[in-house]
Amino acid sequence: MKGFTTRIVHSDRGKPIEHGSLQKPIHATVAYGYEDARDLAAAFQGTKAGYTYGRQVNPTVEALQDKITAMENGVQSVCFGTGMAAIGTTLFSLLRAGDHLVSSSFLFGNTNSLFNTFGAHGIDVTFVDATDVAAVAAAITPATKMVFVETIANPRTQVSALREIGQLCAERTLVYFVDNTMTSPYLFQPGEVQASLVINSLTKYIGGHGNALGGSVTEMGRYDWRTFENIYDTYKNGDHEKWAITQIKKKGLRDFGAALGPEAAHHLAVGAETLGLRMERQCTNTRKMTDYLSGHPLVKAVYYPGLVEHPEHHRALELFRYPGALFSFELDASVDLWEYLNRLEVIVKSSNLGDNRTLAIPVAHTIYYEMGERRRASMGIDESLIRISAGIEESDDLLDDLARAFGDGISNND
Repeated sequence: MKGFTTRIVHSDRGKPIEHGSLQKPIHATVAYGYEDARDLAAAFQGTKAGYTYGRQVNPTVEALQDKITAMENGVQSVCFGTGMAAIGTTLFSLLRAGDHLVSSSFLFGNTNSLFNTFGAHGIDVTFVDATDVAAVAAAITPATKMVFVETIANPRTQVSALREIGQLCAERTLVYFVDNTMTSPYLFQPGEVQASLVINSLTKYIGGHGNALGGSVTEMGRYDWRTFENIYDTYKNGDHEKWAITQIKKKGLRDFGAALGPEAAHHLAVGAETLGLRMERQCTNTRKMTDYLSGHPLVKAVYYPGLVEHPEHHRALELFRYPGALFSFELDASVDLWEYLNRLEVIVKSSNLGDNRTLAIPVAHTIYYEMGERRRASMGIDESLIRISAGIEESDDLLDDLARAFGDGISNND
């Protein structure tokens, strides 16, 4: 098999491209015309390949889906307008009232909110410490259908017991849904830990340039959907490996309409070509910044799986190519959070992550503010916690920026 970047850069050429273009062009259309009405009907009925309506199919989006499938070494992917849409549509498609979901408690804030909303609609959710497979096992009930985890938690960087949970799900015949956003397919392949479905927020590392929203779900071919009672008879056609992804696409995407537009798909597909190159630089920058901060007298704590003191350090080294490009740190009480952030010049004070630019955000006061002080405390979110998403700038410039904000002057970058 060719290397990761070689495969992704040339993935569009696996199918014919109009006029010899090296990338799939933008097909800015909603509807598709047919000379023979019987071909139109066949496309709708799924008996013949073809395009029906832009909410579900588009050639540009299809090319991106093929690229994501190649990245994850999966069977088939479906793209959505956002990562949240991908998660929500998948749960809507596969779970029903009375079903039970076991989820990591170390979740992205919006995902946590979404799961609580599903709970209000009759799908029971139990949040557990996913760094411990025993906690996951203890939460499983006869009604459990799915286990959901993130690879690395945002912002405290806990690393789930990914391999052990995968084995547990295989033994219990549970759908294992892994969010690979924080690692990306370049750093981690969830199929290697028996993931059934893989979610990626394409907005983040895969797109990489902060210029398009998108999300995807990939079928990994590890789960026998013939044993899953929530597949509708309508979608029990053909290869059973694709029953669930077909239901997600044809029912979930159709009913919710959270479609990815062709313009955004093109931005994401072009950005994806340099994922490997960007991640190499971002992970290197992360390591240099965390090494500097972990030794600084005005920093209380640094959270990054690449540091030996991190509780899941050895797990991260075993599972991931690199321990990620995101970290967080707590300031000493003598340092004013706002003054420190405002002294940063290269590092941008902004939300998002996975961008080419290094981004910093005060976690408790922004993305976790709505949770309230008590819930934040239960998650270990200190009021001084700053999350950093490393970009591709020269590392010396980033280190100097961090040092200048502390009033250290120019840092020693040796």
